Order: sequence, then structure tokens, then C-alpha cells
Amino acid sequence: MMTIDSLLRKVKTYSSKADLVQIKRAYDFAKKAHEGQKRFSGEPVINHCLAVASALADWKLDTTSILAGLLHDVVEDTNVSLEKLEKEFSHEVALLVEGVTNVGEIKLRGEKKEEFVENLRKMLLVMAKDLRVILIKLADRYHNMQTLQFLPKEKQLRIARETLEVYAPLSERLGIGEMKGKLEDLAFPYVYPKDYQWLKELAEPYYYEAEVYIQEAVKQIEKKLAAEKIKAEIYGRAKHFYSLWTKLLRPEIDKDIEKVHDLMALRIIVKTVRDCYAALGIVHKLWKPVPHEGVRDFIAQPKPNGYRSIHTTVFGPAGKIFEIQIRTRQMHEEAENGIAAHWYMAMLKVKSKLSSKDIDKGEFFAPSEKLAWVRQLVIWQKEIVDSHEFLRALKFDALAHRIFVFSPKGDVYDLPLGATPVDFAYAVHTDVGDQTMGAKVNGKMVKLDYHLKSGDMVEVIKSKRAKPSHDWLNFVVTTMARRKIAKHFNR
Repeated sequence: MMTIDSLLRKVKTYSSKADLVQIKRAYDFAKKAHEGQKRFSGEPVINHCLAVASALADWKLDTTSILAGLLHDVVEDTNVSLEKLEKEFSHEVALLVEGVTNVGEIKLRGEKKEEFVENLRKMLLVMAKDLRVILIKLADRYHNMQTLQFLPKEKQLRIARETLEVYAPLSERLGIGEMKGKLEDLAFPYVYPKDYQWLKELAEPYYYEAEVYIQEAVKQIEKKLAAEKIKAEIYGRAKHFYSLWTKLLRPEIDKDIEKVHDLMALRIIVKTVRDCYAALGIVHKLWKPVPHEGVRDFIAQPKPNGYRSIHTTVFGPAGKIFEIQIRTRQMHEEAENGIAAHWYMAMLKVKSKLSSKDIDKGEFFAPSEKLAWVRQLVIWQKEIVDSHEFLRALKFDALAHRIFVFSPKGDVYDLPLGATPVDFAYAVHTDVGDQTMGAKVNGKMVKLDYHLKSGDMVEVIKSKRAKPSHDWLNFVVTTMARRKIAKHFNR
């Protein structure tokens, strides 16, 4: 159970400039405002506020975020006004709480689609203005999902479905991989109870077996790295349950768990980039890499969301195939906590541009190149009037699972799952899309409705005489491609 003292200790470990007195004052204010209020679980509401603030502290966020986390429910659930909150704390805290309250209005009920879309539009505008609103909301949703069993059945299903369709994909887009996995696993048994039960019975013995051989693998690689004087943290990571289920549903896997080689992966965390490559060499001396899997070097070519790591799949102890991920501590922080990690990294790195005090006030914002998709959403929400089209853009493009493909020059493109060479062509440039007459994937000619996979190298064959085909609208999935093709025919 989190207490205010343990929260203050946690914040103090990463921010010497944090205003602990103000955090304690916000806790006392929230406790008084929520006095007598209990959740469905029977717990006092203040325990939930502490849990949210604690999750934000795990992400090493600034004092303002922690204050807003403690106070996030006072406007919605008590008689405290935003004006009072601003007077007691600050304009910035009040803005964050207001943003979280607005985002809280988004509910996937049987409302009119137009109302739901309007709420989504509000959320995107708030998110573009200050991403901390969404981070607070994710922390709030995570704790709510942990206590979902205490809610009425119909609420359980609605909240769990909303988590799978909106909040888990948002976590993924923000690069917070660990939160995405946790939210999906918590929602899975409520949204797909029969599939969850089937998978639980199928996978448990495989997870147990994987854990045993991963422990053996850890011992072997620890010994080899120590002999080469490379300091490393090494541990096994079990694949998230929901992620395993979606992988089993792929046609090439066809529910055969024996074909899943990343049930348990090994993570090696080292000090420097040089150590990453040295560790990779040592791993390949110890265990042979699986030929068709290859090495995925996301350090040399990071994913568009900033993810960096080296992945290799090897024949490990007893010939068992498993995946190994090698990265530095900073890469690990960013992979686990995504955009949230950048506020913390800023405190360590951007002192020449901002003082620690400025950063703690929230005056540092995450790198803009990692948020291009947020800006794109804001443009769409202004341009796309039709509710159905906007929902499609959000669900099948912005919040879809992502794949990463390469141009022949080695540029990386971030596309939604199900994307085709035509989607890729329009992602490169409108003219490339309009002049597409064919495509090669990994050097072989493919149809234009071919579904690309992560790691594919895509080459577009162009002709100035080529024109978009109306049939393309039947298979493209990106909003950009759909809009550019439609624009061509409108002309």
C-alpha cells in the first residue's frame, strides 16, 4: 500500500529539486476533499490518488505532474472548483486536472457516434497541448484496471474494451511498452474470457519450461560477459499474455505455441553502445543465431518512435530457440517508459538550455520528432468533418499496431498493421503515391494490395504516366493514402 511518505521518498530518489512540501500539501488537500468517499472495492478514494501519483513517480515526472496526479479527481468528484485549485496550487496544475477531467468524459457507451467522436477530438487537442494529461490518465486507468473486479459486470466490459481500443494503443504510440502490455493483460480476461481461459490452460506449462531454460541461459551468458569484463544486468522477460494470444492468431502461427520463440526473452542491459555490440558478438559465440530470423539492429536504425535495441534470435541451451534484446540503461528507460522518460532525461542532459527548476516546472517538452503523429492527429481532427472517417483514421491508422519498413536507401517508415506498398508510397511523398505502377518487397515483385511486414524493404516502381486507381481505396489503410487518392478523383 502506497503512503504519502513512501511517495515522497520515491520522488526524492530522482529529483532533488522536487517540491516535497507542495506534494504533501496536495495530498492533504485531496484527502480532505475526498473525505468519506470510497471506491467500489471499499478502499478510500485517497488510496487511488496515491496510486496514480506513484505511477507518475515511477516514470520520474515533474512536481506539477505529481500534484495533478494527487488532485486529478477533486474537480470531477468533489465540490472543489478549478478556480480554487488554481488559487491553492497553480494555473498549470489546474490546466492538467481540467485536461484529465475532459479526457475522463470519453466513454465507449451506446452514445451517439458523433458525441463519442467529439470527446475524442477534445482529447487529442488536450494531448497535443500537454502530453502529461495523457500520462496522468494512463496512470489513472492502470490503477482502475487493477480493481476492475469490484465493478458491475456491464461497467467491467465497457472499461476493459475501452482500455484495449484506446488506452493500450496510446501507450504503444507513446513508446511506453511496459504500460501497454500491462493494460492489455488486465483487459484480456474481461473482453475475451473464453480465449483467456483457453490460453491460460495451454500456455502455463510452456511458460514454466521457458522460465527454467532462461535461468540456465542467464547463468551461461553472465559467465561469458564477466570473462570479457563487460558489466551487465541480465534477466528474463515473459511475453505478455495478450500479446501471445494475438501472435497465436496469426495465419503463419495458426495457434501452434511451439512456433512462438519469444515466449520468454533475455534482456542484457550494458553501459555503452560499444558494449551492446561486444555483447552481441559474445552471444553469437556462445549460441548460433537462427538464420531466417537474423539480427534486428534498432540502434543503427531506430524505430520512428525512438525505440533502440539490438534483437537477435538464437539456438540456446538444449537447442531451444529464444530471443535476446541488448541495450544500454538509457535505451531501456526509453523503451519501458517512452515519452515519459524524456522529462527525466531532460533533467540529466539539457541543463545548458533549461535549469533543473525550469524542467521541474514542466517547461521542457518531449522531442518533437517523436510526436509527429500527435500533430498529424490534430490536423486530421480539424480537417475531417465526417465522424465515421475520423473514427476510421483513429482506429485503423493512428492507434493501430505498428510495423516498420525500409526504403532502398535505409530510411525507416512507421505504418499501421495491414499497410500495403501503396500506403508506403504515399508515406514517402504524394507524387510517389500518384505515380505508383508496381512494387518490389525484399527484391521480389508483389501485388499492390500485398500486406507488408516489419523489416520489409519496399521499392516503389513509378511511371509519370501512371495514375491512382479507384480500386486502391478497397485496400489502403492509412488515412494519408485514402485522402490523397480521394483528392485525385475529386479533382
